[in-house]
Amino acid sequence: MIPPQEASARRREIEDKLKQVSILSSFESRLMKLENSIIPVHKQTENLQRLQENVEKTLSCLDHVISYYHVATDTEKIIREGPTGRLEEYLGSMAKIQKAVEYFQDNSPDSPELNKVKLLFERGKESLESEFRSLMTRHSKIVSPVLILDLISGDDELEVQEDIALEHLPESVLQDVVRISRWLVEYGRNQDFMNVYYQIRSSQLDRSIKGLKEHFRKSSSSSGVPYSPAIPNKRKDTPTKKPVKRPGTIRKAQNLLKQYSQHGLDGKKGGSNLIPLEGHEHDFRVKHLSEALNDKHGPLAGRDDMLDVETDAYIHCVSAFVKLAQSEYQLLTDIIPEHHQKKTFDSLIQDALDGLMIEGENIVSAARKAIIRHDFSTVLTVFPILRHLKQTKPEFDQVLQGTAASTKNKLPSLITSMETIGAKALEDFADNIKNDPDKEYNMPKDGTVHELTSNAILFLQQLLDFQETAGAMLASQVLGDTYNIPLDPRETSSSATSYSSEFSKRLLSTYICKVLGNLQLNLLSKSKVYEDPALSAIFLHNNYNYILKSLEKSELIQLVAVTQKTAESSYREHIQQQIQTYQRSWLKVTDYIAEKNLPVFQPGVKLRDKERQMIKERFKGFNDGLEELCKIQKAWAIPDTEQRDKIRQAQKNIVKEAYRAFLHRYGSVPFTKNPEKYIKYRVEQVGDMIDRLFDTSA
Repeated sequence: MIPPQEASARRREIEDKLKQVSILSSFESRLMKLENSIIPVHKQTENLQRLQENVEKTLSCLDHVISYYHVATDTEKIIREGPTGRLEEYLGSMAKIQKAVEYFQDNSPDSPELNKVKLLFERGKESLESEFRSLMTRHSKIVSPVLILDLISGDDELEVQEDIALEHLPESVLQDVVRISRWLVEYGRNQDFMNVYYQIRSSQLDRSIKGLKEHFRKSSSSSGVPYSPAIPNKRKDTPTKKPVKRPGTIRKAQNLLKQYSQHGLDGKKGGSNLIPLEGHEHDFRVKHLSEALNDKHGPLAGRDDMLDVETDAYIHCVSAFVKLAQSEYQLLTDIIPEHHQKKTFDSLIQDALDGLMIEGENIVSAARKAIIRHDFSTVLTVFPILRHLKQTKPEFDQVLQGTAASTKNKLPSLITSMETIGAKALEDFADNIKNDPDKEYNMPKDGTVHELTSNAILFLQQLLDFQETAGAMLASQVLGDTYNIPLDPRETSSSATSYSSEFSKRLLSTYICKVLGNLQLNLLSKSKVYEDPALSAIFLHNNYNYILKSLEKSELIQLVAVTQKTAESSYREHIQQQIQTYQRSWLKVTDYIAEKNLPVFQPGVKLRDKERQMIKERFKGFNDGLEELCKIQKAWAIPDTEQRDKIRQAQKNIVKEAYRAFLHRYGSVPFTKNPEKYIKYRVEQVGDMIDRLFDTSA
């Protein structure tokens, strides 16, 4: 049995638990009631929140839609005022208009608002295109001739190495132009701005090159130097420049002929190549030639300098085109879309390139006309230009990569034209030397060097500066067959202009030998115009000696020796032969006193009248012959002092020796009562008379 106390405790414990269960049950019941009342409220709250969010979204969308209807009004003023000075704000407005157009096209294509924003968009695009044109026009400046010359000179002319960069547009302007061009490509869907770009830049490129050409003309007329006198003031920070090399500048044969009269033949090797035509006849002919040229072309120096300036200007313009075109392409890549760059660049350079090509063709045309009138010295202007074009061609080809075939072919076509006309000039010159007519009025009366000889040598000397160019001209016309030079496959290639330098040199050597051969034949023919064989010999001697000395004083002799090893010795033989021919003219003087023609007299035996008369005739014949020859030959000319002294001395020795022997034998013989009538000259006097030969001033 459970004790009463324990039972009572358990009962109380049970009662407590029952109370707790009752409390919990009551709490659970209340919770359930609370839950049943709160959950509907919560759901209702969620619904209200969702409704609020939807309302807000609807209002936001409604505001967004309504904003499209306000775009035209909000942006019209900005669009009307244009993008100048506010490009970013303007482009932002254009973006709003673009979105409005897209909205109405998608949601309300029939809305009148669509037409309104479309019209505004087109107006804004036109303003951007106009701003693009305006920026390019206002800020695109021609490159100054001074800067172009710096650019052309490059590192070779600068003592301090530096990069010369061209700023075609200010940096801020360039950024605006780039932004506008990118917008027009992306949103404008219009390529008209590319046409605007190439037209403006093309004009600046063309004007820059023409400005350089004009700079040469003005500088030459004022100072003779192709740099502006203002350069020191404008370029204080530019490193000191060396004198500008004037590539390809040549003097014309007429100008050289003028200098020819101012230099002596005698002198050491390496001196002047120009030999004077001494004597009064030369002075008259040079004066006549100068006056004739002045009447026709103006002063010699002025005309020749102008030709030089034109040549130099063209050469510099070609180099300028390459440098400026490279710079233009760099600028273009920042502004024009990549897939349009080559085409736009091709269009951009056309005017400047065509101008150069037309001028080049004009040079070819002028050379062709000069050939017709046998003015071969003028044709020489083609040589430095052609040389420069061929040297510049690799850069040209690189610049023109990606352009149309017609553009790429312009320079090769001009080079071919110049090579063709140059080769024709060379051939016609050789023929002209051969066929120059024998005109008595054109022959020097004093037997000095003929104008044909001086001009021929001067022309050949000019070729020395353009050996590769002239050789390539001959090679391009496949003249190896003409000169019987076999074509070595190792010396040629598939290209007509890619002959080796050695082959070209042999062609040029053969050509020069041909000219010299034609000249010699013509001189022989001209010498027959002279009635006096002695004067004919002096004429040939002077010309042969001039040719030889000119060859020796220049590199022509080495060039001739490439195909004609004996040329030098051959000319020396010809010179000696003419001296001997000349000396025979004195036989009619020395024969009177020659020992072989004199009778033998016995000392102390009285002379018979016949014998005395014979001695008188001998003295008289010698005196008359001496006086006549000295009078005639005094007016002749031998320009070379060394040769003149040599010929005088040799003749003096021959005559004096014979006269001395004659005097020794008959000077004391009583063949006359008036010995002074027949013995007019002492031996030394005879020598003095011969010393005055070939000298009109004596």
